[in-house]
Amino acid sequence: MNTKKGFTIIEIIIVGIFASLLVILFFIQKANLDAFERDEDRKTAINAIYYALEESFYKEHKYYPETISEENITVIDPALWTDPFGFNLGNPDSSYSYTPANCNNGHCKEYTLKAILEKEDAYIKNNRNN
Repeated sequence: MNTKKGFTIIEIIIVGIFASLLVILFFIQKANLDAFERDEDRKTAINAIYYALEESFYKEHKYYPETISEENITVIDPALWTDPFGFNLGNPDSSYSYTPANCNNGHCKEYTLKAILEKEDAYIKNNRNN
């Protein structure tokens, strides 16, 4: 009897397809996890800016600024002004936005802070004080 040991072409192709599917699933899941992590970073930054506006700027000045930046809100880490893709708040490509409302001579009564998220609806914080 003449028997040969080894794998057939069909067996090798099936193993190759299975391995390819596992690799594809891994990278899809990794991309999803990375997006969730960036979303959490965005929420953290918006919360930090929000509390800096409320607990620092508003308590001192009794109004909200017409524009915000690291020059007038100095109590937070400067890295938080930059979104996960490297755009600063105020840049049109940034996923962060600050929209003041009811302004008079640079003194605003209201604002909306917003982060565009990848895996959820936009994360929005509005002023606490009036």
